[in-house]
Amino acid sequence: MSKPGSDLLVPARTRAAHRTRPSVLLAIAAGGAAGTPARYALGRIVHVAPSGFPWATFVINVSGSFVLGLLLTLVVERWPPTRFVRPFAAIGFLGAYTTFSTYVVESDLLVKDGHVGVAAVYVVASLAAGFLAVYLGIVAARLWPRRMEA
Repeated sequence: MSKPGSDLLVPARTRAAHRTRPSVLLAIAAGGAAGTPARYALGRIVHVAPSGFPWATFVINVSGSFVLGLLLTLVVERWPPTRFVRPFAAIGFLGAYTTFSTYVVESDLLVKDGHVGVAAVYVVASLAAGFLAVYLGIVAARLWPRRMEA
């Protein structure tokens, strides 16, 4: 069993070959197939007024940031090495669930429609809340009780 981060000792070409294996690509695709409808569903639940603060995308991206911090900390520090958790969950699911492109388009449309203040708050709040959410996810993972050893 390798130690966390020991895969960094493997040459980059070898790591790239492992990531492009069909089974890993299938894990990413499966995660994306689950993340996209999750984002759509949450986007339908959170109401956003026209020309108002884009709460749906904000909630999606901040919650995705929290889960990413939590998940990757557990994967790297607690769980045994696995080939499919990171590609499925971090790249596939969370990559499809969160949305940088919608964040940028909504910011641009707010500015275009004359809501520069709302756009500025949205951009700054999204970045600040995203960083805070990742940090809180890391902290939560590190505080998560360890299972009792048999």
